[in-house]
Amino acid sequence: MQTLPKNFLKNVSVMAGLDEEAIQFLHSLAREEHYPAGGMIVGEGEPGNRMFFLTSGSVVVVKNHGTGQAVTLARLGPGEFFGEMSLVESVVRSASVVAADEVTVSTLKGTDFHRLYRHRPDQYGIVMLNLARDLSRRLRALDEKFSHVSH
Repeated sequence: MQTLPKNFLKNVSVMAGLDEEAIQFLHSLAREEHYPAGGMIVGEGEPGNRMFFLTSGSVVVVKNHGTGQAVTLARLGPGEFFGEMSLVESVVRSASVVAADEVTVSTLKGTDFHRLYRHRPDQYGIVMLNLARDLSRRLRALDEKFSHVSH
């Protein structure tokens, strides 16, 4: 049985602007998962077909996890998401995501978004535009971080 918070999707930036029907449609497809502190949620190089939405706890996004050259790319908390790149590009995971403490996530599969597209293409378009905006924001932040490190 699902125990997802009823309105968790309303607090996620990529869902901004969706109407109540679309929110409830996606909510009905979402699945909840729990991870202990230190638990690997996704591994770099693994195939990806799901997007994760943090409902509690925090995670670290790490490139080259478990090596002497590991780099922390981001720390994410409730209301934030990850895993979107594998849905957009249909490629393997570009980084690992590890639970920094006990974590609860809600997941949606690529096929769930396809169902939204078939059911409500206008609402699917809103999600994709929001996703593009968020990816652009993240890229801009990494550009800033890189420019400061390189000088």
